[in-house]
Amino acid sequence: MLKTCTLAGVGLTAVLLFAAPSVRAQSGDGTPLRTPDGHPHISGTFTFRTLTPMQRPAQFEGQETLNSEDAAAFEASERTRQNRDLFDPETGQPSAGYQPREAGGVLSYNEFWYERGVELTADKRTSLIVDPPNGRYPAMTDTGRRNGQERAANRREHMYDSYENRGLGDRCIMFGKSGPPLRPGAYNNNLMIFQTANHVAILTEQSRMARIIPLDDTPAPAFDLFTGVSRGHWDGETLVIETTQIRDWGDGRHGPSMHLVERLTRLDPDTIGYDYTVTDPSVYTEPYTVMMPLRRTEGPLFEYACHEGNIGLHGILAGARNLERLGRELRP
Repeated sequence: MLKTCTLAGVGLTAVLLFAAPSVRAQSGDGTPLRTPDGHPHISGTFTFRTLTPMQRPAQFEGQETLNSEDAAAFEASERTRQNRDLFDPETGQPSAGYQPREAGGVLSYNEFWYERGVELTADKRTSLIVDPPNGRYPAMTDTGRRNGQERAANRREHMYDSYENRGLGDRCIMFGKSGPPLRPGAYNNNLMIFQTANHVAILTEQSRMARIIPLDDTPAPAFDLFTGVSRGHWDGETLVIETTQIRDWGDGRHGPSMHLVERLTRLDPDTIGYDYTVTDPSVYTEPYTVMMPLRRTEGPLFEYACHEGNIGLHGILAGARNLERLGRELRP
C-alpha cells in the first residue's frame, strides 16, 4: 500500500532538483519570456480550473462558442451545479447524483471544498474538446466498448473483494484529473512547472507526483508506467511532450496503445496554452484534441493527503467484511 506523501516530501525535492532558472526581463514590446539558455520560460504555479465543460452540452450542439450574454448566463448556471465529475459523459447534463449548490453538496464534501472554476475559456468555447468538431469524445471501438462493459460488470461484482479491485483513485495511486493528460475537476486543479535546459518537471497538486520529462533521447525503460514514458522537445515557442508506454489504468481511457502528444506554449506572462491529442485505436475510432489555458496563480500547492495513511481504504474493506458476517447486502 502507498503511504501518504506530503508536498514537503515531493514538492521540495522537485524544487531542489529542478529549480526554475531566472527569467530575463520582459521588454515593453511583448518580447517572449526566456530562460538564460534561450528557451521559452514556462515555469511557475498554474491553475487549470475552468467552467468550460470537457464535452459540449446537448443544448449547445453545433455551437462552438457563446456570445457574451449567453456565456454569462451559462457561467451563472454552472456555478450552481455540483461536482463536474457528476456530469453524464454522454449528454453533458447532470447525472442522477446532482444537487443544487444551496443543498450543501453531496457525498462527503460540502461547498467549502469545491473549485467552481472562474469562467469559460477566454474564447467562450462550449467545450474543451476542439476535435472532433462536435466537441465530443469520438465513438468508442467495439473492442473498447466491450472491454469497458466487462470491466464495469466485474467491478460491480468484485469491488469489495480486495484492495486490488479498487480504482487507482481509491488506492491513492493516480487520479484522472492529474493525468497525463490534465482534465479539470472539482478541486485541486493546480500544478507547478519547473524547467532546466535538459528537463521539465510537472508536479500536480492532487496526485502529488512529479513527471520528470527529459528533453533529449534518454533511453526508455522496458516496462510501462502509470504516467507513461514522456520525452519532450522544443518546436519553436512550444514545448511538445510525447508520451507512450502508458500502463492500463483500468478506466477505459488509459491503455498500452495510447499515444499522447501535449503542447505547452507561453501566451503571455500569466497564461500558458495547453493542448493535447490522444490517439488510441484500441479505445476510440479516431483521435481527439483538447485545448485549455493554464493560468498563473500566486497560491501555493497544498498537501493532498488522500485518505490519511490509507485508513479510508481499510475502512471500505473492513466495513464490507463486517456486512458479510452480518449477512447483509454489500451496496456499491
